[in-house]
Amino acid sequence: MMHQKGITVYDKKKDTIREIRYCPNEASIYRDAQSSNAVRQSVVFADGRLFVRPDQPNLREYMSLHPGNKANGGSEFYLVDKQKKARVDVDKEFLQADAIMLIRQKPFEDLLAVAAAMGINVDREASEIKHDLLMIAKKNPANFIKSFDNPEVTMKAKIRMASKYGIINLGKDGVRWTDTNKLIVSVPAGKDPLDTMLRFCLTEAGTPTVEELDRQLK
Repeated sequence: MMHQKGITVYDKKKDTIREIRYCPNEASIYRDAQSSNAVRQSVVFADGRLFVRPDQPNLREYMSLHPGNKANGGSEFYLVDKQKKARVDVDKEFLQADAIMLIRQKPFEDLLAVAAAMGINVDREASEIKHDLLMIAKKNPANFIKSFDNPEVTMKAKIRMASKYGIINLGKDGVRWTDTNKLIVSVPAGKDPLDTMLRFCLTEAGTPTVEELDRQLK
């Protein structure tokens, strides 16, 4: 049984706080708009559920505006919308299918770039790399799809590969060329060398560095 006494909500139209209560024979759920003969009725959930009939618009409005509704930030109850859930589930399935299709259709070089950017070990068989990508695609298909058009992903993969092949050294205090130990960019204390290098390479000042990375990675 829901507590009804002293339940108030904000009325946008009147810009004021108003008390609401469920009275089946009243046209309004607002106490100040109900008649003096209004009789409040208990709202009872049976086995955790409350069914609102089409001929109970006042009960529907009461439940919709109630502060206990999760849609209003509450934690007492929520509206079960099976049609909406079905649409969400279908959209999710289609999105996941699109992500999986990318793994089948994209050139392997593109898959390697995404895999490297995501920290996947690319020094393995293609089937193993695709398997790890498949797990990521199923878990978060939207982000996986976006990663193919994200310049940060491509650049991060390039930096990881350069570090792996010993072209650059991602040190805690700075990123340097391995052969000359020449500083490319300093790394602020507490910052990630990879992220620092990524931001640098995406700037105009980092263009010559990116060109050298491309040359040595070929």
